[in-house]
Amino acid sequence: MPFRNKTWPLLESIDSPQDLRALPPSRLPLLATELRQFLLHSVAQTGGHLAAGLGVVELTIALHYVFNTPDDHLVWDVGHQTYPHKILTGRREAMNTLRQRGGIAGFPKRCESDYDCFGAGHSSTSISAALGMSLADAQRGLARKSVAIIGDGAMTAGMAFEALNHAGDTDADLLVILNDNDMSISDNVGGLSNYLTRLLSSELATSLREGGKRVLEHLPSPVHELARRTEEHVKGMVAPGTLFEELGFNYFGPIDGHDIDTLVSTLRNLSQQRGPRFLHVVTRKGKGYFPAEDNPSKYHGVGKFDASTGEAPEKTDGKQASTRPTYTDVFSQWLCDMAAEDERLMGITPAMREGSGLVAFSQQFPKRYFDVGIAEQHAVTLAAGMACEGMKPVVAIYSTFLQRAYDQLIHDVALQNLPVLFAIDRAGIVGADGPTHTGAYDISFLRCIPNMVIMTPSDARQTRAMLTTGFLHDGPAAVRYPRGAAHGEAADGNLQALAFGKASVVREGKHTALLVFGTLLHQARPVADKLDATLVDMRFVKPLDTALIDDIASRHDFIVTIEDNAIAGGAGSAVAEHLDSVGDATPRLHLGFPDEFVEHGDPAQILADWGLDAAGLELSITAAINRLVSRV
Repeated sequence: MPFRNKTWPLLESIDSPQDLRALPPSRLPLLATELRQFLLHSVAQTGGHLAAGLGVVELTIALHYVFNTPDDHLVWDVGHQTYPHKILTGRREAMNTLRQRGGIAGFPKRCESDYDCFGAGHSSTSISAALGMSLADAQRGLARKSVAIIGDGAMTAGMAFEALNHAGDTDADLLVILNDNDMSISDNVGGLSNYLTRLLSSELATSLREGGKRVLEHLPSPVHELARRTEEHVKGMVAPGTLFEELGFNYFGPIDGHDIDTLVSTLRNLSQQRGPRFLHVVTRKGKGYFPAEDNPSKYHGVGKFDASTGEAPEKTDGKQASTRPTYTDVFSQWLCDMAAEDERLMGITPAMREGSGLVAFSQQFPKRYFDVGIAEQHAVTLAAGMACEGMKPVVAIYSTFLQRAYDQLIHDVALQNLPVLFAIDRAGIVGADGPTHTGAYDISFLRCIPNMVIMTPSDARQTRAMLTTGFLHDGPAAVRYPRGAAHGEAADGNLQALAFGKASVVREGKHTALLVFGTLLHQARPVADKLDATLVDMRFVKPLDTALIDDIASRHDFIVTIEDNAIAGGAGSAVAEHLDSVGDATPRLHLGFPDEFVEHGDPAQILADWGLDAAGLELSITAAINRLVSRV
């Protein structure tokens, strides 16, 4: 559907789901058309997640039409499906602020709206959360409905199945909706399937099922078991629901997720039932916008673009887009180069092939490439198993997603001192995706683990060298690097390791020393020049270059540590702990992220807000020096 206009009269009359529920059913298809057009226009202006939202337009309308939101709970999973939900729940006019500083978030956020009953940035949490809500409401005597809408690959995570396993053993009033947009669970979609699902979810079918159960209770158990299995196999001929039935759910579907009449009818039937129910809805990611339908990965997350062509607009402000490779690009090239040199290298990603830079590797070395789905825990223990058998696995993972595999990192890798390299992308500020994706804690949670090596490159060349260092190390190692264009040249082809555990003095100065971990070195450099301070690229968080730190402390009056990580437990804490252990009382200042979540916005602005740009660093350091001088 090409984008043709910017007027949506029916959509503009909907300020809340109450307005939506006042419409006759015949008006819902038009509303879906306008909502899809508005979503396309809106995201083209701001950037954001597009394809997933386009695919759930009809489903979102039907859910709010049938259920009494916000009293009934809609728990969305994954969170980037929720743009249509936001538009229908009073945030249409705020969509022009999406993912911008002070604007609305790109994911559900409880403090943003009563309709966002559960926050979500990471996937596969919805069934657990909705089940918890249902059980809590039952305990409080509240007759509310809980619906988990899980999709876009989120059913590949073990947590979803843990929740299904528990929910099926309860009498919770829980409806799980699988938005199947690319997993190809079944092609059984169409008029017959829709008819059968309406029939299976109808009041008559439910009454027959429950009545049959009561009759069978009085028959011998072999007859009861035969009847149960007969029902399963009959349903299995028209629907792929045997697994969910075995887990204790009544399964319905699959149905066409773009047929709004079928959606409304089926949801109404299911809303009258109790107990765990599972509805399989098949949708098309990017529905209604050909470029996104044709390439949903490209339009999963986008910057600003021209909706009429699908392409990014030409620059009109005289600025040129950066042609420098990103840190992810540097990793991607290193991975292919090292794999060509060492056949033991195995590449693992938890469903982030494009984001983590494994596309080229997957094409060049398909037998050594493993995408495990949204299963971070499995990814880490899989790597541990490979390492046990002489392989050299590289786990490419976002900082924020590594948090989900913390036990496996400690128990399966570090405790056994296995040679697994963690290439940690999106460390530090990520910008528009906000607190659920900000990599602000990896130094802190990695540093306390025995056997771990942690490296913080400041530029492209160091990134390659540190990846090599970590790969050759006979134990667990992590290299953390940020999103965005890399500083300097990557020196392609060079697979030389760094001197292990050694920092590098960038400039010698007097009185004050700046010890920098990572890419904030480039913000600190002009500050060091202006203050005539010593500047050190620390490179290693663990092991620390304690000999250099001792030397620096002996020759300077003031030490400043700088990192794009939480101050609590971070690299600065490591420096302080060492100096305390040797009885060195040199005054020091630790700069990084304070004990607050980092909200969404432009990365440069976020750094400025936290005083981690050049101006902010200079201000904080100068103020601290002045305080020291005033005490003398």
